[in-house]
Amino acid sequence: MMLRSRRALLYVPGDNLHMVEKAAALGADCVCLDIEDGVAFNRKADARAAIAGALPRLDFGRSERLVRINPVGSGLELDDLNAVLPARPDGLVIPKVHSAEQLHWVSTQLSAAERTYGWPAGGIILIALIESARGVVNLKEIAGADPRLQGLIFGAEDLAGDIGAVRTQAGWEIFYARSAVVTHAAAFGLQAIDMVWMDLHDVDGLRQECQQGAQMAYSGKQVIHPNQVAPAHEAFSPSDEAIAQARRVVEAAAQQQEAGKGAFALDGRMVDMPVVKAAEWVLARARAAGKLE
Repeated sequence: MMLRSRRALLYVPGDNLHMVEKAAALGADCVCLDIEDGVAFNRKADARAAIAGALPRLDFGRSERLVRINPVGSGLELDDLNAVLPARPDGLVIPKVHSAEQLHWVSTQLSAAERTYGWPAGGIILIALIESARGVVNLKEIAGADPRLQGLIFGAEDLAGDIGAVRTQAGWEIFYARSAVVTHAAAFGLQAIDMVWMDLHDVDGLRQECQQGAQMAYSGKQVIHPNQVAPAHEAFSPSDEAIAQARRVVEAAAQQQEAGKGAFALDGRMVDMPVVKAAEWVLARARAAGKLE
């Protein structure tokens, strides 16, 4: 299956139609229309109605059209699904996931909708938000919960509140969980999407945190303002230099294999299978980002 680029996942309050219309034209990899934290309790119905109308009407271009529903167990989730599923979003973001059963329940609802409307089975994907101590502890079960699941999102702010940690810019208080999310995503063939950068004015800080996330093997970042989209796209895209080097490694490895050789030297550095696999991953990300055919 072709890797889908999710370098920036932009949250937009579902009850703000002007912001939804603006987001649809931004070209972000993912636009997530929110019914959860970004919407006041007395505006949930307005958000559902606005999203149900916007999804079929607006042209989102290449952006993946996601909806973040309220948590499973909140008492709001079924109304969310009944309102937005007929508009056929590309996927759902499920917040505050702490058990595999929550994802099973949503997947069952999606299967029923796909049968009702004659849509391809399994076509609507799931992305799970890990933002509690219990969610971190149960990552193995969550990551393997359902074939629809394509990614894990790390929610640092909610996690810090759940465990009683004080958030710092260095982020050591949430580093274990941040590492656990990306590690479990890799183990189960999922993408991992990194935490929100809360300071809307500190673009340099955003870039630095994006670069750190990319180094940790995150595929992208949650963003909360249109101005954060471009820095995230840039940080989670392989550079031209990295792409050129990856091509050299892959091409050289193919030649060496034909000659019956495994490990070999290239530009004075040893190349073995882990290095080749890393180069192939760079090229896959470049294709997903539209930087390679």
